[in-house]
Amino acid sequence: MGRPPILPKKKKDGFYIEIRNKGAKTGTIIIRDTEEAMMQAVRQYQATKDIIIMGEHRNGKKVEGAAKKGRAKSAE
Repeated sequence: MGRPPILPKKKKDGFYIEIRNKGAKTGTIIIRDTEEAMMQAVRQYQATKDIIIMGEHRNGKKVEGAAKKGRAKSAE
């Protein structure tokens, strides 16, 4: 028997953000159905976590220009 093929996982449709502890290299990816729900989650976590907005994905691919890119700035 040969080794099983390894394909990259396809992303579900929705808006993706990554939540990290401050200073951490990896985090947890959260999916929301709408942009408003994604922005609500960003506001909820921005005081204590680092937030990376990954954008919208449809049919397993990233949709360009759908969401704001980069890190969300917390009010300091």
